[in-house]
Amino acid sequence: MNICLLDRIMMKLTDQTRKASKFVPQDFISNMPDTVVTNILDRLPLQHAVRTSILSRNWRFKWTTLTQLVFDEKFFEYLTKTKGKNNCGEIISRLLLQIKGVVEKFVLSIGKVKGTNDVENINHWILFLSTKSIKDLTLRTVNGIPVKLPTHLFSCLELKHLELTNCCFNPPHSIPGFPNLLSLKLRAVKFESGILGEILTRCPSLEILDMRHLLYPHKVKLVDFVKSENLKILSLCLYNIDAVAIRSSTIFELVGFLPKLQELDLVFLENYKSTESGATMRFPAACLKALKLSNINLGNVMLLSCVFEMIRHLPNLRTLEITAVKRDAHLIPNPIPEVEYKTTGLRSVVFRYFAGSENEVYLIKYILAGSPFLEKIVIHPHQSLASDERLMFSRKLLKLRRASTVAEIDFD
Repeated sequence: MNICLLDRIMMKLTDQTRKASKFVPQDFISNMPDTVVTNILDRLPLQHAVRTSILSRNWRFKWTTLTQLVFDEKFFEYLTKTKGKNNCGEIISRLLLQIKGVVEKFVLSIGKVKGTNDVENINHWILFLSTKSIKDLTLRTVNGIPVKLPTHLFSCLELKHLELTNCCFNPPHSIPGFPNLLSLKLRAVKFESGILGEILTRCPSLEILDMRHLLYPHKVKLVDFVKSENLKILSLCLYNIDAVAIRSSTIFELVGFLPKLQELDLVFLENYKSTESGATMRFPAACLKALKLSNINLGNVMLLSCVFEMIRHLPNLRTLEITAVKRDAHLIPNPIPEVEYKTTGLRSVVFRYFAGSENEVYLIKYILAGSPFLEKIVIHPHQSLASDERLMFSRKLLKLRRASTVAEIDFD
């Protein structure tokens, strides 16, 4: 149900309180089951849901049955305009105390944590949520000091989705974990060495893990991710990982040890210099369908070989997205590796920041020639390319043989 429809319903309700109809019972929405009313209110912005209390005496406390509480940027903008900046925390605390039932979803997105009062408020709110069977928790603080998460968080055993931004993990010595957690997204999160592995071990149901931006004094080990055998979607920045472990063979092993993995998103180091050659995937990842590689230097023969190896040994790969290193558009590439052609199942391919280098054209040539089911390749050229260079690049592409009779090349 969209917001416009909800607004019309609320306008209808207001009209009915003023004038009864001979054919439609007065205030018919109020007579709906409580679960239906709550479902409607949950779909409204929080500030609008609370304002329904002025519709009539019957509606005064209906908003207190809300199960989804979203304190986002729009909520704080509204609060600042109507109540001022200084008492936002107090208003949220009073609002939470009036919520009667469970809270299935809680989102707190604030620009900056300014001091002790804000941190204490957040701690109290998390304590409140730990008693409300919370299932979906998002805590984002964009600026300011990282929020030190209270131990109450680890009492939220019914959590299914957890997203944290600009926080510090400070779990108890005996980490209980989250037995029902399905997705975990961490942004600018800081924790001590070894904690991640402990947490993942105690999240046996985890299916989605996003760790593209982390902050911590010690590097994470790739072996930590192997403990999550049920992972289906993994997003990972390789510059967060122990430098000793970042090799093609280790990446291949990681994929192989996650048998249910369907989507993999890897962000490479800007100054990656591989010393490993000849690494191969010893066993294919049968479930992997989507592969995204970002910030990768295809002028590096080792990385290019890694890309070829992954494409050739992922039998069910359907979508591929590669973003080249922006600043190295005109690097002189290493010699192109000799690659034996092998049929792929690719349907959709996207390349970003490509500059028409020999290595890049060879990669495109390989995919076109070996993908009989390919439907479309989208190429976003590097912004530094002049118009004549773009024209030359596009002409090279038109000459390449295509195994698919329906494959389109979109040169944007």
